[in-house]
Amino acid sequence: IKAELGIEAMAHLTCVGSDRAEIKEIVEDLLAGGVENILCLRGDPPKGESAFEATEGGFSYGNELVEYANELNVPCIAAACYPEGHVDSPTLREDLHHLKRKVDAGADFLITQLFFDNRQYFDFVDRARAVGIDVPIVPGIMPIGNFEQIQRFTKMCGASIPEQLLEELEKRKEEPQAIHELGVAYATIQCLGLLQGGAPGIHFYTLNKSTATREILSALRMHARL
Repeated sequence: IKAELGIEAMAHLTCVGSDRAEIKEIVEDLLAGGVENILCLRGDPPKGESAFEATEGGFSYGNELVEYANELNVPCIAAACYPEGHVDSPTLREDLHHLKRKVDAGADFLITQLFFDNRQYFDFVDRARAVGIDVPIVPGIMPIGNFEQIQRFTKMCGASIPEQLLEELEKRKEEPQAIHELGVAYATIQCLGLLQGGAPGIHFYTLNKSTATREILSALRMHARL
């Protein structure tokens, strides 16, 4: 993410399995350790459960966690947003309504769920601006490294894979290295288009595997020098 957003280390904090007192302790420990940037998320249902249920004494929605983090004087608060809509929201309009509540509760910037069509990001930003959401919206990019994994992820979060990209992935599904190379190339093109189109930076979903992200960054730096 670009330096002007002022982001260094960023912790991810969810509502899952913690009440207010436990969340307060976690936040205080993070702040004491020098972490000033927290991404506040509702979180997914625990493994084996199909629906999210709030912990007794905890929070049910992301905006509630954002508001609480603001009360705890977290210097910089991020929240999640969904260009194709959250899986639990019946309409895109209602999803934007809930997003506006996060921003009004104190979110300083937003990070999108993964997507593979840049038009979805730019259309989403336009829709967000139209309802008064004026904080930076950082696109979230997940380099594809595993065919079965990306199918599971997109099904779980409601994201879509463009038909042409899906066809190319299916051709290579038995070739891990070929999938990796396609994923890096596709994400690099995505990033270039996003940055050239005015995105404030990029958030990479690495899944604890940084090789693809390093390759993408190297390609972006090389392009910047040309």
